[in-house]
Amino acid sequence: MDHKLVIAVRSDLELSRGKLAVQVAHAAVMAAFEARTHHRKWFADWWAEGQKKVVVKGGTVGDLQALRNRARSVGLTAALVEDAGLTELPPGTVTCVGIGPGPNALVDQVTGGLKLM
Repeated sequence: MDHKLVIAVRSDLELSRGKLAVQVAHAAVMAAFEARTHHRKWFADWWAEGQKKVVVKGGTVGDLQALRNRARSVGLTAALVEDAGLTELPPGTVTCVGIGPGPNALVDQVTGGLKLM
């Protein structure tokens, strides 16, 4: 597998397992759609390879914003998830960021130092 999508989750929020799962799903879908629009080849390769996804601890909201900015600076797509505020969190709370899908080496430049969830 040469492509992956990484979802970095805020580690300073106390989310239920269900809420965490939904936020990660939002990030994966948003990031995939963005890549499909802006990096069709990477998206197609990632899809054909089985859609590898990795979930990591992302730190604070500032850390997630920095990850998004770094991803974009190296040419990757990045989707920041803000909660609608219907259940556990206030509206607009940033929960995670999806980075890629893109080539493993490029994604690792941005997320390689983060710990798995």
